[in-house]
Amino acid sequence: MTHRLAPSLLVLASLGLSGCAAFSPDSGMNAVSELTSQTINKDVAFVRTAEGAGAVDARVRQLLSRTLSVETAVQIALLNNKALQAAYNELALAETDLVEQSLPPNPVFSVSRISGNGASEIERQIVGDILALASLPFRSEIARDRFRQAQLRASLATLRLAADVRRVYWRAVGGNETVALLTDAKATAESTAQLAVKLGETGSINKLDQAREQVFYAETTADLATARQTATSAREKLARLMGLWDGGLDFRLPNQLPPLPRRPQALPSIEADAVAHRIDLQIARLELTALAKSLNLTEATRFVTLLDLAGISRRTRDPEGAPFRERGFDVQFQIPIFDGGEVRVRQAAETYNFAFNRLTERAVNVRSEARDAYRVYRSGYDIASHYQREIIPLRKIITEEMQLRFSSMQVDIFALLTEARQRLASLRGAIDAKQRFFLAQCDLQTAVNGGGAPADGDSSTTLAAAAPADGGH
Repeated sequence: MTHRLAPSLLVLASLGLSGCAAFSPDSGMNAVSELTSQTINKDVAFVRTAEGAGAVDARVRQLLSRTLSVETAVQIALLNNKALQAAYNELALAETDLVEQSLPPNPVFSVSRISGNGASEIERQIVGDILALASLPFRSEIARDRFRQAQLRASLATLRLAADVRRVYWRAVGGNETVALLTDAKATAESTAQLAVKLGETGSINKLDQAREQVFYAETTADLATARQTATSAREKLARLMGLWDGGLDFRLPNQLPPLPRRPQALPSIEADAVAHRIDLQIARLELTALAKSLNLTEATRFVTLLDLAGISRRTRDPEGAPFRERGFDVQFQIPIFDGGEVRVRQAAETYNFAFNRLTERAVNVRSEARDAYRVYRSGYDIASHYQREIIPLRKIITEEMQLRFSSMQVDIFALLTEARQRLASLRGAIDAKQRFFLAQCDLQTAVNGGGAPADGDSSTTLAAAAPADGGH
């Protein structure tokens, strides 16, 4: 019996090894790269060698050599951001879990020797966890689902970084345009304030008009300082997201926002697109699938949670007789007297129901987020284009007419300056509207593909309550 038992354990172990997962050359990054390329058409890199780091540095320096567009800034961040590299490290760690869960339990070999009064006994045992070995295919399949989840989480981190870079980029460029506008306005206000002081000294204007011109200059100066600080902070945040050290902090950004597209996007099926493509929903679906498989495994092993089989070989030497050898086996299993598995099954079922309800809630939220993001995008486009088509041209006409009337002495300098203040407000409104449109465009993309901020209270469900015993792993 013992001669057949040990080979049987080896056969079972070899069968388990035949289904084992192996480490992939890229640690699962191929799936991340494909999804990122399809979604935002960008390259990603998992830097693990000095050669890889050198290639990334060369690429980043090349991209930084010219004025950054939003797409260039996103590409630099995806290559150079260390937090994203840490997310890829987590993916590599998840692959180690996959390989570990795909390995059969190691058999345990023990040797004991007892002697006394001239007699001695040597016993050898080899013990294998049969339950863990029998459930290996099921646990390996669950581990593969978990690894696919880890790949999607790494993809989600990639898209989230890209979305953050886009938002900060538009704020930084919009801040540059506002700074340029306020710089010109400050120069005009300063000249006006100086003129008002001189006219006040001659008695041509009263103190009220003189104070109005001076406060306009003072307010414009304060607004310019605030705008510069806002633009500088946005630039610093962009540098952080791109992972730039001292050598890359002198990157160049445009001085103004790009023009609006000719027409807005038409997305009649945006809700369906969001439900089909959102990565967070894909992660939740895989979570539910893994929990369902774990629930089935828990129900199948509810009564037997321990099944160890041991082959025993014992050699006894007695001084009063000839030495003899004994062989046999030992089986260990748990008797479900007090706990028949109801607790584990109930925990697994409730964990599955929890994940199902969270998935349903997330799907409802995704549809709503997609609808709202598209409405904000369309209204942002309409408002920004209204400024460009109506308000700014009308302000230009008013300015030209006021200058003509000032030249013909039909209006005084103060009426002209009042119109300049109003025109400044319209121009700032146009910049803000255009910046909000580009931010809404970014939010629309994240609403369809994923990568926005995580929902409040959103957390991944684990199999801590539902998973069966590892069986010696």
